[in-house]
Amino acid sequence: MELVGDLLARDRRTRETALVTSDGRERTHHDLITNGYKAANVFRYLGVRAGATVAVDPTPGFHTTLAFLGAAAVGASVRFDPTAGIDAGDRVVLAPAAAAAELDPAPGTNLAAFGGPPERPDTTHWEQELWSENPGMPPSDVDPADTVIVGPPRESTHRELCSIVGTAVEEGELDAETRVVLRPPFSDPPAVAAGLVAPLSVGGTAVFASSSGGDEGGNGTGESRGDVAVVSADAAAPEPERIDPTTLVSPAE
Repeated sequence: MELVGDLLARDRRTRETALVTSDGRERTHHDLITNGYKAANVFRYLGVRAGATVAVDPTPGFHTTLAFLGAAAVGASVRFDPTAGIDAGDRVVLAPAAAAAELDPAPGTNLAAFGGPPERPDTTHWEQELWSENPGMPPSDVDPADTVIVGPPRESTHRELCSIVGTAVEEGELDAETRVVLRPPFSDPPAVAAGLVAPLSVGGTAVFASSSGGDEGGNGTGESRGDVAVVSADAAAPEPERIDPTTLVSPAE
């Protein structure tokens, strides 16, 4: 694959599990792709076009995943930091409803909230717009050299992120039967590549660890949630295999 948006190809829609969120809910590849189209159309409705930047909450979840895939598909880059997005004047800022209520966007920035209706009437209700949107993929013109994630610590292009994906698939021997548990937040681009994009690219399953619980593994029980954990080398994880995302980036990148 050359583009993150390639994950939304229609011929990849299957009833196999693509995503398991931290609360244990499962989404199929069909669900993820169809709703990824809808997310792309919500962004276009909010004025996002190729070259724009959207800021998204970094917590791995269903709606933050849709936002990442939808933005990438229309050629926008994603900043996984809503507060920084407000400061930078990003085109759209997407945050949980409680956090969105504390944000004060300048003119030109559309604020959207998920996880319940927003407090302010001028804030877009993400779920409401998503469910009512057209499930068809909007036209886009995206190049592998375009930025897909805005730092810090650095920007990542589609080509760079997909290179990390290829390395993660090879080193982790990932396939359609593999469950990859993502433990870092989306603000870590190599972790996003290895823990989300890589398993989806081979038809496998991305599993988001819970942020609750006292163990470093992140699921609160110390029990494995999958086959491979994407986690830093010095963190505990109950999965039998691990991928350290820091080792996947070459010095040239």
